[in-house]
Amino acid sequence: MRKITLSFMAISCLATSSMAYDTISEAIENAKFSGQARAFYIDRTYEGTVNNNRNSLAVGGHLGFETGDFNGLSLGARMYTTNFIDIHDGDPRTSASFDPSLFGGNYDSYTYLGELYLNYKISNTNIKAGRQKLDTPMAGSDDARMLPNLFEAIVISNTDIKDTTLIAAHVTKESVGTFGNVYSPGALSIQSGYGLGFKDGTSGKFENMGHIALGSGNDTDGVTAIAGIYTGIPNLKLQAWDYYAHDILNALYLQADYGWDCKLNPNIKMSASAQYINESDVGDKLAGSVDSNYWGIKLGSKIKDLDLSVAYSQTGKSTGDSMNGGVISPWGGMPAFTQGMVTRHQFFADTTAIKGTVGYNLKSLTNLPLNASAYYVDYDIGSANTYQAGTSWTATEAGFDIAYKPSSSLELKLRANFPRDFAPNQDWNEYRVIANYNF
Repeated sequence: MRKITLSFMAISCLATSSMAYDTISEAIENAKFSGQARAFYIDRTYEGTVNNNRNSLAVGGHLGFETGDFNGLSLGARMYTTNFIDIHDGDPRTSASFDPSLFGGNYDSYTYLGELYLNYKISNTNIKAGRQKLDTPMAGSDDARMLPNLFEAIVISNTDIKDTTLIAAHVTKESVGTFGNVYSPGALSIQSGYGLGFKDGTSGKFENMGHIALGSGNDTDGVTAIAGIYTGIPNLKLQAWDYYAHDILNALYLQADYGWDCKLNPNIKMSASAQYINESDVGDKLAGSVDSNYWGIKLGSKIKDLDLSVAYSQTGKSTGDSMNGGVISPWGGMPAFTQGMVTRHQFFADTTAIKGTVGYNLKSLTNLPLNASAYYVDYDIGSANTYQAGTSWTATEAGFDIAYKPSSSLELKLRANFPRDFAPNQDWNEYRVIANYNF
């Protein structure tokens, strides 16, 4: 479940699995190479205010290495690439038949050095510095299309305290992934993970975190984050993250997850989660006056191969403040229990959302390594939202996700989403076919 993996994914980025060697040459000679080949096809058909079909195909992935450990020190690097496959006549820059979310800003293919880091481990402390992939609640890779968001950062973790992980990080730059190209800079993008300046420059370029969030001329000293994760109480996990985006805002993220066995039937596993976000302006207030509050709850159950969950969230309003009190999330962070596959309206001001999800492991029925899930989410959006200012409406999204994994290396996915009134009278049906081969 997503709620459990967020912080553990962040920690997994910090550590290496390399062996210790006596000399630098041995560490280099025993470097481990790994990668992923990805093919991605997407097809979206609009109805309503826009009537159009667009689809695209791309191939690419990533390839990198990590050296062995020499006195606790190792080096890693990874190249990322996406490559345009022409499946239409005409120029994609002028044709409405191409989906932009798999390529560079001008539908370009591009390849770049997305990761280049030094990792140092001493006792229970790990330090990772350089270009790297992060997945934390309010800053993350958002790897939903061909290439993810990547960051320039230094991240320190420590586990000296029993059942506790402490994290400190400073993030200076971000390279926005291909998903960003589906957005135009504005109220929707800055509340959905992609800021106002993410399209400036060229794809594969690392830009200042302030520039990504608010556009050119807004460079800052980056984002400083601290976190604590505690698992010392049986079946309970607590985490707290604080992000100080210099001269923009401070974001506090809290989450609690608890699991237990159902007393009526011990084969039923129950879980409950809660999350909270508070944002306030700091320093030069480059985003204006910020005063945002969001909270969400989630209840889940697992009955053998069946997973069920329902979630509810609410974002307040603060008329006159930035986004009228909606949550600002420009760096790929999207931890909300109620987000859809594409609809992320839960962060709009004066908005409540409810989401239901059902998942099933079909192996016992089909004898195939097949998982399927479906969901439905409803957003009651108040007129204080800044995406369609002064308008209140109800947006919905249904969708499904089918994954077939015949081996540890190969995964095939069929995903679909069907938003209704994403904006008033704007609907679409979208299908994605994805093949990932890990090596």
